[in-house]
Amino acid sequence: MTVSNVKWVVLAASLALAGCNDTLTSVANKAEHPLPDKLVKKMKAQGMTSRSPILMRIFKEENTLEIWKQKPNGRYEIVTNYGICKWSGHLGPKFKEGDRQAPEGYYSIRKHQMNPNSSYYLSFNMGFPNSFDRAHGRTGSNLMVHGACSSAGCYSMTDEQVLEIFGFARDAFKGGQEAFQVQAFPFRLTPENMARYKDHKSFDFWNQIREGYDHFEITKRPPKVDVCEKRYVFNQTATDGGRFHATSACPEMSQPQSLQFAYAAYQKDYDERFAAAVAKLEAEKTREKEQEVAKIAAEARAQERAILAEKRSENVRQTLAPVTSLFSRQTRTDTQTGNTLSANLYKSNAPTVQPSANTQVAAPSAQPSVPVPTLVVDDTNTVAENNANPRWKFWKRNANNQ
Repeated sequence: MTVSNVKWVVLAASLALAGCNDTLTSVANKAEHPLPDKLVKKMKAQGMTSRSPILMRIFKEENTLEIWKQKPNGRYEIVTNYGICKWSGHLGPKFKEGDRQAPEGYYSIRKHQMNPNSSYYLSFNMGFPNSFDRAHGRTGSNLMVHGACSSAGCYSMTDEQVLEIFGFARDAFKGGQEAFQVQAFPFRLTPENMARYKDHKSFDFWNQIREGYDHFEITKRPPKVDVCEKRYVFNQTATDGGRFHATSACPEMSQPQSLQFAYAAYQKDYDERFAAAVAKLEAEKTREKEQEVAKIAAEARAQERAILAEKRSENVRQTLAPVTSLFSRQTRTDTQTGNTLSANLYKSNAPTVQPSANTQVAAPSAQPSVPVPTLVVDDTNTVAENNANPRWKFWKRNANNQ
């Protein structure tokens, strides 16, 4: 490879890398870049400030990252959402280092996890593994929400998007929020979606984290998250001086009675919708199976009809074969007979030609031969006589005589 070619290859690689990182070069101090005016005005209209506490929710299947901010009454309201550029793996939690899975669960982000000097434009570390992940022996590191639209187990955004996401978190920390919650879900944990995945290997895990999802839907406040007995517990308070340990038995716990009543009613409605969704899906599966069986049966009947039609055609051919053969032989016989009769008729009607004086007649052979018609040649007729007695006059006289 020549030096010129090497230069072109290096240049192409550099351009490809720049395109992958999608770097914004127009922002001088990206870590302190202010939020757009339209978002500031939207927050102000909802009674929020740019420094109000935040919450983030991630949905893999919907490719969505939501930004929620706290209102003066303590409840949270969604401000905006972003389409996730890339997330790696499939639906389900992360298990081990190198599986290229984006994590699912509840994660707490503190100020030290923010990285303004990230190789992926801007980023923050999700804090994987959390206490739940560690209790289950899950491993992994450097799981981020970052820019550059490139993922190997992270949630990757475009640089324009992460510039705003980073700004939301930065301003919330400046407002005094010690940590904000990131809730990472496979999809929106509605009864209908859960019914779709009821046979998935991660269903039990999703059903467990669904309680925190439901609490947020009811209260519009980030749930208090703890782990004991290797499972998540939400909005529980340890009593009698107990403490939560991820791998130990859960302590005596209490929960606000108002939340218990609200959640009981919510759960009843959820169960009814889930059962209806499952029944609907089962009915659809049954209908699809019936349609498939009917299709297979119809194809079998069509094939059977085709075979029977072929057999009937073959039987007809075999039945008609003797008759066809007979007619064929008779036709050949009639043709031969007709040819013979034509030949005999030609022989019988052939004119006899008398030899002239100058004609030599061959001696008769010993074997009988087919009579050969002879032609009478009259050498005495001259051309003048023929002209004097044209044949049309002969035919005319002959007609008058008759």
